[in-house]
Amino acid sequence: MSETIHRATWKVSGMTCGHCEKSVSEELSALPGVSSVHARAGEGLVTVESDRPLDEAAVRAAVDEAGYEVTGAA
Repeated sequence: MSETIHRATWKVSGMTCGHCEKSVSEELSALPGVSSVHARAGEGLVTVESDRPLDEAAVRAAVDEAGYEVTGAA
């Protein structure tokens, strides 16, 4: 039986450097089911892989906690 991987990408405003990427990645990694996070400050994007669909409100709250803002789905 193969495990389904859910992948979603969001636009995040305010990320400008590696520290920003790390802050966002740490907050999102703490969400239940998240297996990987790839934040790209230069593109203003963050891609999250998880074992279940993520609640957008939880993603927005985690990014907000890191000090940034989700501006939409990519």
